[in-house]
Amino acid sequence: MAVWIQAQQLQGDALHQMQSLYGQHFPIEVRHYLSQWIESQLWDAIDLENPQEEFKAKRLLDSLIQELQNKAEHQVGEDGFLLKIKLGHYASQLKSTYDRCPLELVRCIKHILYTEQRLVREATNSSSPVGGMMDSMSQKYQQINQAFEELRLLTQDTENDLRKLQHNQEYFIIQYQESLRIQAQLTSLATLPPADRQLREPALLSKRATVEAWLTREANTLQKYRLDLAEKHQKTLQLLRKQQTIILDDELIQWKRRQQLAGNGGPPEGGLDILQSWCEKLAETIWQNRQQIRRAEHLRQQLPIPGPIEELLNDLNSTITDIISALVTSTFIIEKQPPQVLKTQTKFAATVRLLVGGKLNVHMNPPQVKATIVSEQQAKALLKNENTRNDSSGEILNNNCVMEYHQTTGTLSAHFRNMSLKRIKRSDRRGAESVTEEKFTILFESQFSVGGNELVFQVKTLSLPVVVIVHGSQDNNATATVLWDNAFAETGRVPFLVPDKVIWPQLCDAINMKYKAEVQSNRGLSEENLVFLAQKAFSSSSNNPDDYRNMTMTWSQFNRESLPGRNFTFWQWFDGVMELTKKHLKPHWNDGAILGFVNKQQAQDMLMSKPNGTFLLRFSDSEIGGITIAWVAENPNKAGERMVWNLMPYTTKDFSIRSLSDRISDLNHLLFLYPDRHKDEVFSKYYTPPLSKAVDGYVKPQIKQVVPEFTTANPDPSSGNPTYMDHGASPAPVNHPHTYGIYPPIDVLPACLSVVWLRSVSCGRSESMLDTDGDFDLDDTMDVARHVEELLRRPVDSQWGGQQS
Repeated sequence: MAVWIQAQQLQGDALHQMQSLYGQHFPIEVRHYLSQWIESQLWDAIDLENPQEEFKAKRLLDSLIQELQNKAEHQVGEDGFLLKIKLGHYASQLKSTYDRCPLELVRCIKHILYTEQRLVREATNSSSPVGGMMDSMSQKYQQINQAFEELRLLTQDTENDLRKLQHNQEYFIIQYQESLRIQAQLTSLATLPPADRQLREPALLSKRATVEAWLTREANTLQKYRLDLAEKHQKTLQLLRKQQTIILDDELIQWKRRQQLAGNGGPPEGGLDILQSWCEKLAETIWQNRQQIRRAEHLRQQLPIPGPIEELLNDLNSTITDIISALVTSTFIIEKQPPQVLKTQTKFAATVRLLVGGKLNVHMNPPQVKATIVSEQQAKALLKNENTRNDSSGEILNNNCVMEYHQTTGTLSAHFRNMSLKRIKRSDRRGAESVTEEKFTILFESQFSVGGNELVFQVKTLSLPVVVIVHGSQDNNATATVLWDNAFAETGRVPFLVPDKVIWPQLCDAINMKYKAEVQSNRGLSEENLVFLAQKAFSSSSNNPDDYRNMTMTWSQFNRESLPGRNFTFWQWFDGVMELTKKHLKPHWNDGAILGFVNKQQAQDMLMSKPNGTFLLRFSDSEIGGITIAWVAENPNKAGERMVWNLMPYTTKDFSIRSLSDRISDLNHLLFLYPDRHKDEVFSKYYTPPLSKAVDGYVKPQIKQVVPEFTTANPDPSSGNPTYMDHGASPAPVNHPHTYGIYPPIDVLPACLSVVWLRSVSCGRSESMLDTDGDFDLDDTMDVARHVEELLRRPVDSQWGGQQS
C-alpha cells in the first residue's frame, strides 16, 4: 500500500505530526495529487552532500513542476477550475523557492517521506516480531510523549503561579507605599497643635496598624508563594533531568551504537528527526523554566524578604544551567562519520549537527566547526578535560566549516565535503602492535552562544575510531581493527578500550553482519558455515556447534597470529573470501550455487556418493581469496575406480579475465551442481553471449578454459579414436576435428577462435604437463591472442597452403 494512503489514515498526534510536515515550502496538496509520482522517484539516490549531484536534483525539480502543470491542465469542471489555478500557483511557487537550490527540495521531500514512513510504522499494529518490536517502540515513544505533556502542564502551572506571585507582589508594594505614606502623615502631625494632633492621630495609628498587619500576613504569604514556586520548579527540573537522561543517555546513545554497528554492516542507524524533535522539546521546556526562575529571582531582588528563598533560587539557577549545558553539548553529534579506514592524501567527508540549533536560535550567529585528528592518548585527555594544548596528530586540509541552517527541515549542520589528511604523526607502539592497530579519532569542536550571548558553550565531539593507512595493502588489517572495535566497544568506555578476547558466538555475529553487508546479500553464514570457520579458527575437527559456544577468541588469534601451516591470519583469509565473493561471485552466492565453506575432505565425502560429473564450489583453504571446483570422475590410472578432482583455486585475477559461469560452461565434464542440479539450470543465465561474426575479414579471438586431462585425446598414437576420461555435452559446444590439440587446424576454425589456457588440477599426484604455479598471466595470454590475430591477417595461401586438405 502506498505510504500516502496509509498516512491519511493516521489519527491523533500522529496525524498532527504528519500535517505539520507541510506548509508553504511544500504544500500538502502537491503531496496528495502527485503521491504516486513522488513515491516512485529515487530520492535516496541523490547525495545531498555532493554539489555535483545538483543537476540530478534540478532534473527532479523540473519533472515535479512539469507533473504539476500536467495535473493542472487535466482539471475540468467548476471545482477543477479552482484546482487548476491552485496547482499552477504551486508549480510557480516551488520553482521560485527551489530553482537556485534544488538539493533543498530533495532534502525536504526525503524528510517528509521518512517521517511519514516512521509515523505509519509506529501506528501499525502487527503480531509479527517486527510488529511487536514496533509496538514496544511505540509504547516507549508514548511514555516519552506523556512525560513531555506532564512537563508542559507543570511549566504552565509554574507560569500561572509566577504571574500570581508577581501580581500579589505588586499589590504588596502598593500597600507598602501606603504604609510609608501613613507614617509620613503621622510624622507631620508633630508640627500641628496638640488638639489637631489628638483629633487625627488615632485614625492614622489605627490605619497604620491595619496596613502593617496586612503587610506582615502578606509578606508571609509571598514567602510561601515563593517557596511553593521553587518546590514546583524543583519537581519540574527533576522530571526534566529524568526525561533528558532517557533521551540523551538511552535513545541518543542507542542511535550512536547503531551508527557504530552500521560501520560493520549493521542496519542503518535511522534518521535523527524524532530525536531532534525530542531534543527541541527539551530545549524549549528548559528555556521556559530558566526564564521563569530568572523572573522569580528578579521578583526576589525587587522585594527582599528574609528566608531560604535566595539559596533555593541560586540552586535552581545552577541546576537549570547544568541541564541546558548537558543538552547543548550532548546534541552536538556526528551525523555522518568520517571513514574509519582513512588513507592519507585522499579526500573524505563528514557531517556534524546540533539537534537543538534551530530551537535555541544558534543559527542567528552561525558558528564555525573545526576538525582535528588526535591520538588515542589525546582523546583520553580530552574526556578528562585535561589541557591538551591544542595538540593534534596530523594535518587535515579544509578542516573548517560554518554550520548552515536549513529552513525546510529545521536542521543546523556543517558538511565537511573535501577534507584530506595531509600527514599523520604516529605514537610509539606497544609490543606486537602494528600501524594498522593504532587508533585515532577526528575531533570536531565549536563554540555556541545562546540567548544573545547570555550563555556560551564550548562543544566537542569525537568520531568513531579511525585507522590511518598510507597504502591500499594495509586496508585489510585496518578493517580488522575497525571491525573488532565497532563490534565489541562498550558504552562509556575509555578511548578506545576494547576486550582482548570475546566468546565465539559474539564474533560470529560480527563477521556474519560484515559478510552480508559486504556481499550485499540476505544469505548470511549458516550454522554449518560457522562450524567450518570455528574449525579453521581453533584448529579443531569437531562438527558439533555446541563445542564452540563457550570458546573464546583473542585479538591475536583473529588477526595477529597466522593460522597453523599458513602465512596468513584467520581474518585475512575470511576477508579474502568476502572480497572475492563481493567482486565476482555475489549472484552465485545469492543463488545458493556456492557452498564455499567446505574443506577438501568434506567435499570428497559429499561428492563420492554422487554420479560422475557432479561438482561443487568451495573456498580455498590454502590461498587467500581463492575458490576451487571439486568434481567426481573416473580415475584414469585404475579402471572402474572413481576419485575427486580439485581444480587449482581461481582468484580475482582469474575472474577479471573470464567469469566463473563461463569457465564452468567451458568444462564439458562438469555436469551437475551438487547435489543434483544441471549446471545450465544454475549458471546459463550468466553465460556470456557468443561473439559476433567476423567483421571486415577479421576473426576475433576468444579465450576458453580447458582442463587437459579432460579434453585431450589418448596419447597413444596407435589408437584410432580419441578417448575421454569424462565427457558430456556443453551448452555451447565447439566442434573439434579428429586431430586433437590446443589449436585446431585452420580448415575447421570456428567463427570464434579459441585461445585456450591451462589450469592445473590437484588430485594428489604430480602432473608434469600442468602449469606448476597455477597462475594465469594475462600479458602472455593476450600475446598469444595478438599473435593468432596477426597470423589471420596474412594471406591464407602463403601461411597455411601446405595444410589445406
